Amino acid sequence: MSRRWLPGATATAAAAALLITSSPAVANAAAPAGTSTPAKPASPARTASPAKVSNTLFRAWLRDDRAAAARVATPGAVRSIFSYVYRAPDQFAGCAGDACRFTHTSVRVPGGLNGLLMIVSGSKVTRVYQSRHLTKPPAVAKHLFRAWQKGDRNLGLEVAAKPAVDRLFRVKFDPRGVTYFFQGCTKEGKGYSCAYSYEGGAMFMRLKGSAARGYDVRSIGYIAD
Repeated sequence: MSRRWLPGATATAAAAALLITSSPAVANAAAPAGTSTPAKPASPARTASPAKVSNTLFRAWLRDDRAAAARVATPGAVRSIFSYVYRAPDQFAGCAGDACRFTHTSVRVPGGLNGLLMIVSGSKVTRVYQSRHLTKPPAVAKHLFRAWQKGDRNLGLEVAAKPAVDRLFRVKFDPRGVTYFFQGCTKEGKGYSCAYSYEGGAMFMRLKGSAARGYDVRSIGYIAD
């Protein structure tokens, strides 16, 4: 895998800090006899911004430096980013709160993430979502269904376009509701249709893609008995 990082996504260099101290003689002369100079309260430790933390992990991944990655990410996040099969995203798309995106501008990948999405908590990346390269339609359908069960839209976007995720997540999965049964996938035109049946109807996931590029869910449909 060839990993590229364009200048638009590089982190800014840290500015050098200047420390100025007073002469002990001057400090003592300013204090009245029999008193001591009160100590200044310690400055609170600065927490790195989500952008800085995520870019640090991204650069460690580009260098194939797992030790550096482990300093700014949980083990699960490290495993996830080092399993990414596409070439490196070439644009840092910024952060929305604690969620930071790295996207592709010259490569088309399956799903709605278009690259990597890092979730940052404090000084660590705790989760890395990624565009998935799944070459078997049933695996794609089951991945999306699990994401719906967990209520995790980002997990769904790993293997499905945003309109499909929006349609599926319009209704929250109810573990005490009807039971869904996976009915497999069938060839349909230039893609596949994967079905889940339940009492009173069925849900269809329509997939596009190829065995080489990978498949993703483009739309969701329902029928009632």
